[in-house]
Amino acid sequence: MKRLFRLAAGASLAAALAAPASAQDGGASWAITNATVVVGDGGEPIPNGTVVVRAGKVVAAGSGVAVPAGIPVIDAKGGWVTPGLVVAVTDIGLFDVEGVSESNDSSAKGSPFNAALDISPAINADAQHIQVSRAGGVTRAAVAPSGSTSVFAGQGAIIDLGADPRPIVRARAFQYVELGEDGARLAGGSRVSAQALFRNALREARDLSLRTPLRGSKAPSAVGQGDDIPADPRLGEARVARDEDVLLTRFDAAALGPVVNGTQPLYIHVERAADIRSVLALKREFPRLRMVLVGCAEGWLAAADISAAGVPVIAKPLTDLPAAFEQLASTQSNVGRMAAAGVKVALGDFNDQPRYAPQYAGNLVALTRMPGASGLTWGKAFAAISSVPAEIIGMGDRFGSLSPGHAGDVVIWDGDPLELTSAPVAVYIDGIAQPLDNHQTRLRERYRNPVEGALPKAYDW
Repeated sequence: MKRLFRLAAGASLAAALAAPASAQDGGASWAITNATVVVGDGGEPIPNGTVVVRAGKVVAAGSGVAVPAGIPVIDAKGGWVTPGLVVAVTDIGLFDVEGVSESNDSSAKGSPFNAALDISPAINADAQHIQVSRAGGVTRAAVAPSGSTSVFAGQGAIIDLGADPRPIVRARAFQYVELGEDGARLAGGSRVSAQALFRNALREARDLSLRTPLRGSKAPSAVGQGDDIPADPRLGEARVARDEDVLLTRFDAAALGPVVNGTQPLYIHVERAADIRSVLALKREFPRLRMVLVGCAEGWLAAADISAAGVPVIAKPLTDLPAAFEQLASTQSNVGRMAAAGVKVALGDFNDQPRYAPQYAGNLVALTRMPGASGLTWGKAFAAISSVPAEIIGMGDRFGSLSPGHAGDVVIWDGDPLELTSAPVAVYIDGIAQPLDNHQTRLRERYRNPVEGALPKAYDW
């Protein structure tokens, strides 16, 4: 009964807030008062707080915040208000049905290219996985490709999950690499081969970027201009002579130029502690690499090395039993131990279910109450699915928290967002109310109350 009451109260609150919102300078303006406010910066929830969004940007959030005159004000009656969830390393938007190859663009098994692959043109803003994730409170995500024929999977994109046809926030945002057991398989069956191929590729890219362009033309740009969709650094590239004994295509080598120059982050999937240390050692040869480690099931064993290198981690928090030999030291205390050692850790690598992020974060809070286990405080656990992943993907100054000037990505929940029984009742991206319906909710409504006779329409376009 309590759950039903919270849902009804939350639904009425969301409807009241969405209805009077006025467009202003391309965004909505409104305020929520008497809310349990979560800024998302690692601090604890703030009771009796206020959130003000104007022209699609957060003006202020916290206690003692004055509401500007002339904008709609909603009394949250103690309800929870948080920034939108940010999930790093997922594949939403890249497929409709994962097992149907015709609808799956997450990998390119027959392509002659690898590092040059750019997934941004394939992102489908209408994909059901995006709609379901949005209904779960996810407002931004870093979408990564999957490796299929090379350790280099290609270039990922940062997206927003708004209900519009323009999901790309930043194209070619990072390069994704598979090492460890997956990299060994893709490189011919050995980590030795994977490391050799990886280093060779970086050297070829470095050599190409250092060569003098012919006939006075400009060298390939290390990074594009603009935040929304940067210019492709390979466009207009001068044709320069290359050594004959190269393994990469010119297109792939040019795509890796920003990686070796340090202008494009390099996401590296590794799990075993020994592999983590091998990857960190790459910075001695390529000091400009901006590495982000993904996975790190045994990261707690190498936490001191990761912290000393200043490399952030995107970890899957519930890997507590080994699914492979490289995960033999898996433990749910992994994230807590890495954080305690000074590693910047975000929760991610959720593939097509980023909406489970609050559940994972809540489990880390529960671990703090278990003898001998290591978890995170409530505030730090929520930050691990909001501001910390935003910082790691290079967007910490734009979204991920309710800090002044950040995007008005706001979620209203019907209870504590880290409790399994809680759910969003309203989601805003850039201050604009978003639809929460999707194929799953429509099916639920269709079969909620079975009756004799014809069923309601399955589709209504």
